[in-house]
Amino acid sequence: MLEGIDDVEWAVLEHAYGAADDVPALLRAAGSTNARDREEAVDELSTSLCHQGSVYSATAPAMQFVALLALDGPGDRLPLLWLLHGAADGAGPERQQARRAVATALPALLGLAADQDAGVRRAMVWIVAACEEASLPLLPLLRARLEKEEDGEVRADLVTALGLLDVAPDVSRARNQRLLSAPEPAVRRAAATDLLRTASLPLPLTLVESALDAREAAPGDGDIFHPWPASHVPLRQRLMDDPEAALRAVERGLPMALELTETWRDRERDVLPWLAAAATNSEDLCQVARAGAAMPGGEAAPWLDSHLRSDAPEIRVAATLAAVRLRVPGALGLVVRLMDELPEAAASLQLTPLGTPGTVVTAAVEVFGAAAGPVARRVAARPRAEWLDALLPFPGLAADCVDDLVRLLPASAGVLAVLGPAAGREVSQALRARARAGDLSAALALVRVDGDAEPAVRVVHLMPDVVARRAAAVRVAGEIGPSARALLPLLEEQLGAPARERRAGAAAAIWRVTGRTHDTAPVIADGLSHRGGLHEPHLGALRALTTMRLLPSAARPTVEHIVSSPRRVVRALLCDGTPHPDLVARELARELLAVTG
Repeated sequence: MLEGIDDVEWAVLEHAYGAADDVPALLRAAGSTNARDREEAVDELSTSLCHQGSVYSATAPAMQFVALLALDGPGDRLPLLWLLHGAADGAGPERQQARRAVATALPALLGLAADQDAGVRRAMVWIVAACEEASLPLLPLLRARLEKEEDGEVRADLVTALGLLDVAPDVSRARNQRLLSAPEPAVRRAAATDLLRTASLPLPLTLVESALDAREAAPGDGDIFHPWPASHVPLRQRLMDDPEAALRAVERGLPMALELTETWRDRERDVLPWLAAAATNSEDLCQVARAGAAMPGGEAAPWLDSHLRSDAPEIRVAATLAAVRLRVPGALGLVVRLMDELPEAAASLQLTPLGTPGTVVTAAVEVFGAAAGPVARRVAARPRAEWLDALLPFPGLAADCVDDLVRLLPASAGVLAVLGPAAGREVSQALRARARAGDLSAALALVRVDGDAEPAVRVVHLMPDVVARRAAAVRVAGEIGPSARALLPLLEEQLGAPARERRAGAAAAIWRVTGRTHDTAPVIADGLSHRGGLHEPHLGALRALTTMRLLPSAARPTVEHIVSSPRRVVRALLCDGTPHPDLVARELARELLAVTG
């Protein structure tokens, strides 16, 4: 059955784990009459020849033998067909060879399209679709199978395959329109999904409703896994192309509220009720808080009450944060109560794996400003390292607890810096001692307290790790400006760094030290010159250009796009309850355009 297998020079070919000289033995084992040996061999062939979607030089030569085993082997037909599908649908430099090999083997397998096993019939449809243009001669066979097929899921797959392959769009649309009234919900779902794939935006409301009706009757439309080539667009993905269609899907029960607000701007008010209704843990409530940060707020949120009364500290912290971001009446009282009743949770609970502790207390001051005096007074009365940033807008309260702040160094360095020369000699001495020990935060605070920048520069130069030293140089120069002139060599060497964000950060620091714009503004602008892949570090470039009151032409299209795009432009990796970085980016971009014209 495997004649010719030894004619292939397997040793010069490769699979996912190296040389493919083990493939002949695996193929022979895949044809064993021993079920366990056969299963293990097929599994190993699958992971080596189609590893996580990638194909290799050994994949294509192996497919003729895999097809023979699928057709006439002693068992494991379905996994072997899945392997053929994986090869046809694979990625990598060898993908075309692998697809051609499967297409060449396909005609001998066509009898399996009428196999008694519905799983085998489905797999055959997937393979035909994966071969794409090579399968066009098989369109009559697919149409005939659609008429004969009795299994609803197989019929649905045939509908999808025909929609992807059919070279007559009008014929395909007419067929799908008829199938919108098919008795099988899965078929209706497939027909509606294919019609939506090719429909113009905005998506027709009646078609959206038909698709949602069908999905409600037959859930599981392949949003998580689907066997189709890239030309296929799953229902949820297509609905997300139209925010109104996506919102309707959310209203109909699809869990797309978070995805909607992460994809489209200014939809927070629409999705907040659904986010809140679905919230079951602190991370969910953090998403509610983030959505609330984009809204005017000031209204009651009774749906938070059960979370605010939760016995779980993390739930109460996250619910209080949501109340703060939404400016719920009485939110400041909730924060004070949390500080009294659950000080450890309010101070140190991380709402996400990489989140910042103390978010609730500092967010209260950020959101309510001077009105957050009760929260700041509670911090001054019982200072904790995690809460100290809440005192930054309240230097008078900070001055009343200087002894505690000195005790809490280095966490309190930023607050002591706000006091400036009024902090006094003892604070200066404490900061200087910490700076001599290599504490950069204390050294930077010392600049604000007594004007001495030399310790900060020295801390940077003494750092043993070169990466940390470069990052510290950017930080120090950005904060103290001309006084960091001695760090210019460290900054200028970073202008050749491979990462745009790093080059832009160094250029902004150089500008802060020297005031030069001719060679720094273009570097900062280059960090914004690519619309795709913007994330939080790009906010620094926007801030720098706004402060410089310059907008080089290379960055203008991106800045205008940040302002005008209806979709999110800046990505958020994690949610810690802070405003979405895309929201911040749009405000910065608006300000930059306003100051530069």
